[in-house]
Amino acid sequence: MILGASTMGAKLLGRIINYTEDKTITISTGYITFLLGLATVTAHNLWVSDWRVAITILGWTTLLKGIEKIAFPGRVNKVAQKFKSQQTLWGFIIFLMGAWLFWMSF
Repeated sequence: MILGASTMGAKLLGRIINYTEDKTITISTGYITFLLGLATVTAHNLWVSDWRVAITILGWTTLLKGIEKIAFPGRVNKVAQKFKSQQTLWGFIIFLMGAWLFWMSF
């Protein structure tokens, strides 16, 4: 929820997208993203028919995103530029996802 609010208010997503122009930063954050995804998939690989599958899907998505950032940093920059003009919309979507996961965790 904090990330979504920061994206909407402070245009955080635009600044992060600017960092994707530097391939060194993209590859470095790719390793971190890969490790976070791997930890999530290892600890929470539940393919059930309730809300907890969302965490599993986010874990697998994070793992694949980390692999993509390491293997294809130039492609990541091209795709990221498409999101730059719609920062507020994506910030709102991120905020709603965070709020939903927060609500479901109780």
